[in-house]
Amino acid sequence: MATIRATCPSCGDVELTTEDVRVRVCLDDDRGDYSFRCPACAMTVVKPAEARTVDLLVASGVHLDTWTLPAELHERPMSGKPIDHDDIIDFHAVLQDEGRLVEALDSISSQR
Repeated sequence: MATIRATCPSCGDVELTTEDVRVRVCLDDDRGDYSFRCPACAMTVVKPAEARTVDLLVASGVHLDTWTLPAELHERPMSGKPIDHDDIIDFHAVLQDEGRLVEALDSISSQR
């Protein structure tokens, strides 16, 4: 098992094993990072990692996790003006009036 040296912001240089370190890479933009729990203070440390560092860590036996960006980042925003304070007050009024609430819900269900 390889020994890996890393730096804890509180304790300085520490020695770790491949079991102590995790590497993560985003499949969408190839950003990578590695993390470990400091053996001295138990703080979790996360640091960015360039592709070369990721390759070296994985080659030495560190487990690689991959992830993707949330789909919401790729959605196009809806058209129309943003909701403002007056819209929220109007919505509150609709919620307080049962007749208007039923009417609003009916209009939504008839659009489908």
